[in-house]
Parts: sequence; structure tokens; C-alpha cells
Amino acid sequence: MTAQAVPGGAGATEPLPGDVAPASLGTVPAPHPPAADTTTALPRDLRRLPKAHLHLHLEGSMRPATLADLARRYGVPVPDMDAYSGFGEFGLRYDEAVSLVRCEDDLRRVVREVVEDAATDGAVWLEPAVNPVRYGRAFGRSSAYVLDLMIDEACGAAARAGIGCGLLVTALRHLDPREAVDLARLAATRADAGVVGFGLAADESLHPPEPFADAFALARAAGLIAAPHAGELAGPASVRGALDALGAQRVQHGVRAVEDAGLVARLADEGVALDVCPTSNFRLGIVDSVAAHPLPRLLDAGVHCTLAADDSLLFGSGLLDEYESARTVLGLSDNSLAEVARSSLKASGAPEETVRAGVAGVSSWLEAVGTAGS
Repeated sequence: MTAQAVPGGAGATEPLPGDVAPASLGTVPAPHPPAADTTTALPRDLRRLPKAHLHLHLEGSMRPATLADLARRYGVPVPDMDAYSGFGEFGLRYDEAVSLVRCEDDLRRVVREVVEDAATDGAVWLEPAVNPVRYGRAFGRSSAYVLDLMIDEACGAAARAGIGCGLLVTALRHLDPREAVDLARLAATRADAGVVGFGLAADESLHPPEPFADAFALARAAGLIAAPHAGELAGPASVRGALDALGAQRVQHGVRAVEDAGLVARLADEGVALDVCPTSNFRLGIVDSVAAHPLPRLLDAGVHCTLAADDSLLFGSGLLDEYESARTVLGLSDNSLAEVARSSLKASGAPEETVRAGVAGVSSWLEAVGTAGS
């Protein structure tokens, strides 16, 4: 059963020894201020902008109410998802959320609600990052069984919501690369049947991409999108490694590429999309503030960027919030936001008809006048 129907419609586990913010994200010159959008009397409703959500981790996108329900069910204190400073502690909080998903019904609930929330924010397609291995061990089932369960629930939830969904099977870079190879083989067996991409998450500063080349070669050979994390906790060399060793077609984060103008030019020339999460980057100390985020500079340099929430449970910002913030804090015009939405659709693993319908919907959204709140 595939979760790619309906046209139009990771977490890190290893703490860092120290949390060091990047020295600078300022190599690429700042763009001119965005031109004022004078085509509407009222701001266009960003919820109505067709978009794909391409960078979200399943458990990190759990509803806070669901987290609380699961904690009560299992008789443990509700974890404080704000109790972290830096990536290491963030990973510990993420693991607490994962530990509360203890049976198949819990997992189905989380998958279902993540799809529903994406639809509520105006996504016509989403690609949650999942790792079935941890649940296979916890449930006493095979990883294949768990992956099929995720696909089935995502497919049903997406169909009911009138959107599409494909899974981004994601390896963890602090584990043995041979486990990533096994996971890539499993993902390849579900290509065109609910899995659309292969990712790599966790601390890139301690675990570079090169040892995972074999896993990504298997995934790409099966037609899966290569979408590893890079350019978040480590700098431009991490992004280059993702491109050269892993054949990355999308890079999750990638924002520290801005420290190297030549690398930015390469991303633009090769059409590699960055799945950018401004609030996540602020909360984890990658940038000093959302207002200081390099997204406008990357767009100005011709890099295709998508907007995403990463882990709304821990960062407090969903997909729609990221678009609103890009408008109000980063000053992106509606034309720029529409281009971001187009990029998200074109860089996704969605069926061609979903992409065409979504792109047409973006054009219709731009043509609308005075539709805020309607």
C-alpha cells in the first residue's frame, strides 16, 4: 500500500561533549530588502498556500497533548520538552518522547496525527523522517513489519485528509554504518510503495557522512531521494561530504553552506534544495536569532530552499508558523514565499500529478487578492 496517493492534495540520541555555535554565517552578502508586495489589500492566507513539508522527524512532531496522554498512560511524569540547552540535551529530550511510544497503537496514533497536522497547516504533501529499527526491537517485530505499519497508517491518514505522504527512512549516523546499509536495503524494497527517500540524522560534527556512502548508493539505485542532514552542527565541509559521498539531492538544513560562497554557488548551479528550519536553528544556537537566519541570503543567491519545522514538539513552531515567521520576521515577500513552496513541491518525492497540481495552486494563490482569513 502506498502513501503517495491523492494528487493535489530521527532524532539524535548522542549528547555532544560541548555545544559550540558556529562562528559566522555571513560570507554570502545580504540581499537587498524584499520588494513590498502591493498586489493585495490584505495579506494572503499562508494556510492556503500549497506546500510540501519535507523536514520533520516523526516523534519530534508529536502533539504535546499526545505526549502528555502517553505519559499518563504509562505512569511517568510528562517530559519537559523545553528543558534543553544545545544539541546534546535536545537529543535526550527527543529520546524521552520516543520512549513513550510503546505499542503499535501508540505508533499509529503519532503517524496519523503528524499527517493530520501537516494538512491543517496547508501541506499537500509531507515526508516524515522515520526509523523503524527502534520500534522493531521494542515491539518484538521486524523492521519491515514496523515500516509497513507506518506506511499503512500514513497512507490512510493522508487519503482521509486529502493530501499525499511518503516516508523518508532515516539512518542514525552515530550507529554502525552497516546498520544504515541494512536500513537502506529495507527502504529500497518499499520504493514506489510508500518510501520516497533515505536520510541520515544525528550529530554530523562527530560522525561525518563518508562512512555512509554505501547505504546511500543502495538507496539512490532504488530511485530514492538522498536527503541527509548536513551543514547544521558542522560547516561547509559537511555539506560537501553530503554532496560528494552521499549524492545528496536535498540537504536537511545545509544553512552553514552560507559560510562558503563557492559552495553556495554550487548548490544553486546543481539545483540541490536545502530543507531549512529557522526556528530549529535558533533554538539550537546555530543562529543568534530567527531574524539573523541566512534563508534570505540563500534565496538571493539562487539556492532552492524549502521551509520546515524539524521538531515542532521541542521547538514550538509548526510548518505554518515557519511560513508566517518567514514573512513577518525575515521579511520574505509573497512572491518569495511562493517560490519556497514551489521548491518544496518540486524537490519532494510526490507523484508528478501532485507536484503539477500543487504548483498550479501556488500560482492561483499568488493571483488571489484580499484572501486573508477567508
